Amino acid sequence: MFPSPLTLFEGFTALEATVAVLVVSVVAAVGMEYAILRAARRYVASTDSAYDDIVVSSLRAPLVVTAALAGVFLLTQVPSVRSSVLVSPELLDAAFGRPSLSVIALVWAYGANTVVNRLVAAVNAEGGRFDFAPVFSNVWTLAVLVGSVGTLLWLWGIEITPLLGAAGVAGIAVGFAAKDTVANFFGGIALYFDDTYKIGDYIVLDDGTAGTVIKVGVRSTTLLTRDEVLVTVPNAALNASKVTNESAPQRRRRVRVPIGVAYGTDVDEFEALAMAVVEAEPLVLDSPKPRARFRSFGDSSLRYEILCWVNGPTRRRRAQHELNRALYVALQEAGIEIPYPKRDVTVSGAVGPAAAARNGAPEPESDPNTDADPSADAAT
Repeated sequence: MFPSPLTLFEGFTALEATVAVLVVSVVAAVGMEYAILRAARRYVASTDSAYDDIVVSSLRAPLVVTAALAGVFLLTQVPSVRSSVLVSPELLDAAFGRPSLSVIALVWAYGANTVVNRLVAAVNAEGGRFDFAPVFSNVWTLAVLVGSVGTLLWLWGIEITPLLGAAGVAGIAVGFAAKDTVANFFGGIALYFDDTYKIGDYIVLDDGTAGTVIKVGVRSTTLLTRDEVLVTVPNAALNASKVTNESAPQRRRRVRVPIGVAYGTDVDEFEALAMAVVEAEPLVLDSPKPRARFRSFGDSSLRYEILCWVNGPTRRRRAQHELNRALYVALQEAGIEIPYPKRDVTVSGAVGPAAAARNGAPEPESDPNTDADPSADAAT
């Protein structure tokens, strides 16, 4: 067993113990800042990983504050000091001991929350499939908050057993009042564990809403549409609806370009020309190879479908535009017809006087009532 630090001050007067503890605390804080942490920063600066830099920079404040305030708490526990001060030991603890421990606990809670959130952000910035997720940061923050409150209550000797019953009743009331918020929170956790999407993925909802995921929060997920409009979708709604992740399991996506050519077209010539046009388009990937598929015999055309791949779901519309333009120009230059429906219209029924005269029929007699001078009606 290690000896208690208080045994080091046996035989010291109150003044000697106070000076000794304060000197040790200041030396420990200065040594932690200018010796240990400086050496640690030099070491992590020489490594390739950025994660150790995050850990060292985030834990700097907790280490220095702990080195400084641990001496204050230790000073309140030295027997010679407790017996020499004018106030009671209980008041000494309440004024210096417990506040110093409370500050240490809060600083370490802040440091732990900061280091985890920064690590998650660094992992997300790499853009690959990750084990962490933004929702994990939210859960971690909530856990740190609950742990900090429990630690403070324990340090100040507040009995939490009666509070648990009240917390249960309050939890039921809050659950009913904030059921949507609770549903969104657990919906976000379910989406994370299901690995439905991640930041940067392009998703499509069953109601037609589509966009790139730019933020995953406790309550909602934010999408950026192709029109650069931010759409906030509750996590509970996402968890209950069908979500199509067009960026997973890989970002490449197939483009389908339907096209028809006239009957009598040399299909070998057309397919070779179409493949040359598609392979010349920079947006189209070389692998998998583009292909042309003869789908069916239409009313006016041979129905084809050009199949190719692009690097990302957001490039499909532009690729379709470029391929449609290039195919139209190439088929016109090659003299290959793109047919359209033609209809013969036959008009039957009553014919006018001129047509009747051409057909040998007598012209109908004019009605005298209708041949009157229109000026007479105007005069009346």
